Order: sequence, then structure tokens, then C-alpha cells
Amino acid sequence: MDNKKRGTKISIIGAGSVGATTGYALTMSGLVTDLVLVDVNKDKTEGEALDLSHGAAFIKPVNIKAGEYKDTQDSDIVIVTAGAAQKPGETRLELVSKNIKIFEGIIPKVVKYSPNSILLIVSNPVDILSYVAYGLSGFPKERVIGSGTVLDTSRLKYEIGKKLNVDARDVQTYIMGEHGDTEFVTWSLTNIKGIRIDDYTKELNYKYDEKFRTNIHENVKNAAYEVINRKGATFYAIALAVRRIVEAILRDEKSILPVSTLIQNYYGINNIYLGVPAIVGRNGIEKALKVSLSENEIKKFKLSANTLQEVLYKSVSQKKLKESYI
Repeated sequence: MDNKKRGTKISIIGAGSVGATTGYALTMSGLVTDLVLVDVNKDKTEGEALDLSHGAAFIKPVNIKAGEYKDTQDSDIVIVTAGAAQKPGETRLELVSKNIKIFEGIIPKVVKYSPNSILLIVSNPVDILSYVAYGLSGFPKERVIGSGTVLDTSRLKYEIGKKLNVDARDVQTYIMGEHGDTEFVTWSLTNIKGIRIDDYTKELNYKYDEKFRTNIHENVKNAAYEVINRKGATFYAIALAVRRIVEAILRDEKSILPVSTLIQNYYGINNIYLGVPAIVGRNGIEKALKVSLSENEIKKFKLSANTLQEVLYKSVSQKKLKESYI
């Protein structure tokens, strides 16, 4: 991306709850000079663009437009939030077939107008759709990023912070694997500002045992279902997660974030997108980091990968996988 001659242009494909809220988070960030919203529901998209634009007196200047794919031309980052929404009681993986078809219509158009962009995939199931976008786009893996477990990790930090009465920002840990039911907590890496969690809990007389770990993991894993059951959709926290990824890219921060990236030779796993800690900067994913996991965590990582691969192979024909997605 070359921002020397102009500002920063970001396009969001999908102006539903997640897309619109992401647009709001980005306008508030001051990172963007041009924001384009594209959606099949044109009236709603125009309404969202107008609503966002009406806050012009309170934010840094940003040109907001409801447009067509041609209006996304030369975007620095294209964020894809479009797709069928997750319904109450429905898993992310059950969305696969519907959203793969939607992506087959979206990604070629995005690539046509912004061949040098970074694709940031947010639609669910995000790991599988990131892999599909990688195959359809023909982009190098570094420029196709899934939001991965960035949100899940924030949820985890919130839960641990609440339980231990500590600032969530001081909790250092990751959720890894699928953004979904097979995700797992890297308890072996978890610390409070450099202090191992077992040492920290002992020092402050908190009970830290298997029940503690299981309850927190279940709360994180089921967080989206709880929100969806109560209000129909999750969008505030994921919008902030997307903003954080965009910030790391545009500012070339080299930040370590648990985004979804193409896994190669990672604990024996190959050719699938999964959430792992990765260095994120101006060129997208600079490097996926192979962190030291416990034996139990490695088993969970492999289970997550195998689960996604099975679903992917059932959803996309072997011929198509061979020709288009690899």
C-alpha cells in the first residue's frame, strides 16, 4: 500500500450490523480518509453512509460513500463482513455452504478493482471463508487475513480480568485455533503482566484449578451464542477487533495478534486457515509465530484443524479445491 500520494481508502463489503458498526469504529479511529460501503441492500447502505456522515463535525475528515464494487477501486484494505447471519442455536460451521456461494460472487469483484489490497475477512465461519477468499483471490497468503481469534482473545482477557479483579489489558494470553467451538485457551502461556497465572493466583489467594479454567473457557466459547440469544447479533466487540487489526496494518505496527492465517508446517498442520499469533504490519501478515504449546494444547490445535478441514472438504468439491483453492 502506498499512502504517500493520497489518504487511506477502506471498503467494507456488507453493511449489516457488523459492517455498519465496523464503519462506525473506523470513522472514529481517524485512520481512514475514504470509506466505501457496499451491500445488496442499497437503501440500508445509503442510510448507514448518511448516518455516519452526519457526525462529520465531531471526527477527523473522512469521505463516506455507499457505492458499487467499482467505487472500491484502489482500496488499501477491503473488509468482508457480508454473508448469511448466524441464527440462534446455529453454529458458525453450519453457515459454510451458504457463505461460500456468497464469497464466490464477492471476491472476484473485489480483486478486479483492488488487486493490490489486503483482504480482511470477518464473515463466519471466518477460518474457512478466509481460506476460500485466499483461493478465489489468487493473493499471496500474507494479504488474506481472517479476524481469527482476536475477538475471542479479548473475551478471554475480559473473563480472566473479571475473575481475578485485574485490568483485562494486563492479561497476556491467546485463544487459538478455530473461531468457534473447537477453539482453546493457551493456559500454558497465560500470565498477568509477565507473572505466570498460577503464581499470580497463589500470591493473591485466588483459586486456580481445572474448574476455573473450564468455566472461563466455556464462557468464552459460548459468548457469541449468549449475545445472539439475547439481542440477535454480535457487532460492537467484533467491530473493535477489526479496527485493531486495521490499525496494526495501516500504522505498520508489527503487532502480534491472533489472526487467522494460512497454516504451513505448524505442529504438523498444513493448508488450512486458523487463528495463531502473527506479526501484523503494512504488508499484512509478516509472520505466523509458532508458540510453545503444552502437549494437551497441541492435541486441541490439531483437533481444531481437523474439524475445519473435514467441513471444508465436504463443502467444496475435491476438483474445485485442487483447481481454485490451493
